[in-house]
Amino acid sequence: MKKIRPRKATRATLFAGVTALMSLAPVTYAQSSDALINKLEQKGILSADEAKELRAEAAESDTNLINQLPAAKWKLSDSIKSLGLFGDVRLRYEYRGVDNPTPVTGASGGTGKTYERERFRYALRFGLRGDLFDDFNYGIRLETSANPRSPWVTFADDTGKSSSSPLSGTPTDKSSDGIYVGQIYLGWHPTDWFEMTAGKMPMPLYTTPMIWDTDINPEGAFEKFKYTVGNFDLFADFGQFDYMDPNPASALPSSDTFLLAWQAGGSVKFGKDMSFKIAPVLYTYTGQGNTPLPGTTPNVDSPYYPFVGQGADGLNGAYNQAGINDLLVLEIPMEFDFKIYNTVLGTLQARLFGDIAYNFYGDDRSRAAFQAGGPIAFPGLSSAVTGQNGAYQVGLGIGSAGPVYGPAQGLVYGTTSRKNTWEGRFYWQHIEQYALDVNLIDSDFFEGRANLQGFYTAFAYSLTDAVIGTIRYGYATPINGNLGTGGNNLDIPGINPIKNYNLVQLDVTWRF
Repeated sequence: MKKIRPRKATRATLFAGVTALMSLAPVTYAQSSDALINKLEQKGILSADEAKELRAEAAESDTNLINQLPAAKWKLSDSIKSLGLFGDVRLRYEYRGVDNPTPVTGASGGTGKTYERERFRYALRFGLRGDLFDDFNYGIRLETSANPRSPWVTFADDTGKSSSSPLSGTPTDKSSDGIYVGQIYLGWHPTDWFEMTAGKMPMPLYTTPMIWDTDINPEGAFEKFKYTVGNFDLFADFGQFDYMDPNPASALPSSDTFLLAWQAGGSVKFGKDMSFKIAPVLYTYTGQGNTPLPGTTPNVDSPYYPFVGQGADGLNGAYNQAGINDLLVLEIPMEFDFKIYNTVLGTLQARLFGDIAYNFYGDDRSRAAFQAGGPIAFPGLSSAVTGQNGAYQVGLGIGSAGPVYGPAQGLVYGTTSRKNTWEGRFYWQHIEQYALDVNLIDSDFFEGRANLQGFYTAFAYSLTDAVIGTIRYGYATPINGNLGTGGNNLDIPGINPIKNYNLVQLDVTWRF
C-alpha cells in the first residue's frame, strides 16, 4: 500500500478543509480559502509550489460548485461589491412636562402654563449599505417622520382629529405615518489615510448631542485625513454642510447657506486598557444666513433675521428663535476610556467624557437680539444680556466590555447590542442662551433649547443579540431668569421660557 508523505497528507487535509469551507459558504468561500492558504504559506506550513497548486485546485472546485448552484433570481449590478440590510424598530413610552409659572401674554386667563405630554410612539429605520468596486461605498436609509431631529411617530395622533372635534377621523388612521429619505450618500476611500463622503450622511464628525442631535444627518460633503504614529491616531476632518437653500424671490441671485466644520484631533493609547481622545472643531457659516433678508421683520420666524432671545414674560414664539446670525463656535469634545476589573461583574468598560463650546460672537448675537426685540421681548432690561456665550457637558459612562461606546454610540443609543450586556450613562449639561445653534442641539435633552442646564441619565440592557431595553430620565431648569429659553421644537411648542423640564422615556429596540 502506497504511503502518503506527511507534507502531502497535510496538503490533502488542508484542501479538504478548504473544500468544506466552500460548501458551507458558497458565496464567500473563495475569499476565505485564499486567506487561509496565504496564512499557511506565510507560516511555512505550505511551500510556495504547494500553495500555488492548492489555489489552482480550489479555483477548479470553485467553478464546478458555482456551475451546480441554481441561478440567482435577484441579480445585482456588476458595480455592487457587497450589499447589507440594516436598521431598527423602536417602541417608546414618553412623558414630557414643563412649567412656565410667570404670566404669559395671550395665554388663557393670563396666568401662565403648565404643559404635560404623554405618548406611545414608534420609529422605523431601514436601509441598504455596502461597498462598490474601485474603493467606493454607499448607503441609503429610509425612516419614519419628516422631522430632521426625530424619526418618531406618535400612535393614534390622527391628523383628522382635534380637541374641538375629537370624534373626527377613524381609529388607526395612517395620515401621520409616512416614509422619508433619512440618508443617501456615496463614499470614496482610495487610500488608508483619506476618505470622503457626499450626500445626506450619518454624522461624520466626532461630536456630542450637546452640539448635534443624534438623529440629524448632515447634507453636503465631508473629507477625512488620518495618520497613525506609534500609539497616536491623528485625524483632520472638513465638512461643507448645505444648511439651507432659501431661494427667496426677493434676493436674487440666491445662494445656499453653508455650515463649515474644521476639525483636528487624535487619540492616544496607554497600554491595552486606557486611551484618551480629543478633537477641537470650529463651526462657521457662509451665505445669506449671516445677514437679514429684505422685508424681514422681528415677527418673521426666519433664520435670516437676527436671533431674538425671548424674555421671561414668554411671548409664545412671537419673536424669532431660530436665527443663525453671529455664530462662530469652537467645540472641544473629549473622552478618557479605561477598563475596570471586578471579581463579581467581570471586565467593564468605562468612559469619562465631556464637551466644551464657546461662541466668539455671542455678545454680538445678544445685542442683535436686544436691538430687534427691544423692551417687548426683554421686559425690565435696559441693555442686552452679554456673557451668555458658553456651553459644557461632563459625564460618566460604564458598561459591559465588548460593545463600542462613544458620544452617540452604545446600548443607550441603540447602535450596538449583545445578549446580557448593559450600559449606564450620566451627564450634566449647561447651554447658555447665545452659545450654540439651537437648530442643531438634541431635541430630547433638553428640548432643543438654550439657557437650560440639568442632568441626563440612562440605562440600557441587551435582552438578546438584537433586542435592547432602555430607560432615560432628564431634568433641566433655566440658567438666566432674565432670558427666555431660545429654540424651537415640535414636541413642546409655544412655551417660552420653559421651567422645570422633565423627560421620561422607556424604549424597546430591535436592531437588524
